[in-house]
Amino acid sequence: MASKVKAAVGVEKGKSATATNKGRPETKAAPQKSKSSEKKSSARKPAPQAPVPATEPARRRDDLPAIALAIPPAELDAANQAYFDKCVEKIGFVPNVLQAYALDMAKLNAFAGMYNDLMLAPSGLSKLEREMIAVVVSSINRCYYCLTAHGAAVRQLSGDPILGEQMVMNYRAARLDPRRRAMLDFAAKLTESPHAVEEEDREGLRRVGFSERDIWDIGAVVGFFNMSNRIASATDMRPNEEYHAQARTPKA
Repeated sequence: MASKVKAAVGVEKGKSATATNKGRPETKAAPQKSKSSEKKSSARKPAPQAPVPATEPARRRDDLPAIALAIPPAELDAANQAYFDKCVEKIGFVPNVLQAYALDMAKLNAFAGMYNDLMLAPSGLSKLEREMIAVVVSSINRCYYCLTAHGAAVRQLSGDPILGEQMVMNYRAARLDPRRRAMLDFAAKLTESPHAVEEEDREGLRRVGFSERDIWDIGAVVGFFNMSNRIASATDMRPNEEYHAQARTPKA
């Protein structure tokens, strides 16, 4: 009898458990991924690609063409051919200013003759001082060609790259002696305000030791480079690339 009661109680308990689960939706456990499937899914992911560096376009030469005007050069005569050959022999290239003036032999001869007389002939001004004047005038006029070519000449003749940069940027920053400072002040005034040059300015040059002929030479170099700057700017004359790297190391 007792065993029947226990059995009945067990049946009732089973019924009550079943009854309480009625009406509820059955929930199925989410299938677990196997390790092999995880490996496969991770293998399917593409590896991150390294960014492709941007390629710079090939640099074109800055000094070609020599000028922006499509003027064909004239045929060089024997004297000017020898002059060009000498340039190549001594400095490794023909300056673009000569290439530009080679459109006409008369113009080339006039330019080269005046330049050589002013910059290379005997004078109370040293070659370095004449080049310093050229750079100061060109700095005021912002002449790309002459600043590059004659800035290199100042570095070369002085053996001082810093002096070359100072002449290009602001000659007043250079620690100059009174003679050279007066010379460059005169050159700057004659370039910026030629109408304002007076006897007092010439007298200032005399006081620091310049002769009458020296004052003529200072004025001539200033005048020549004001003309050259304007021709270079009018034609977009490009300095030879070789100038940029010249004499950048101080002389021991």
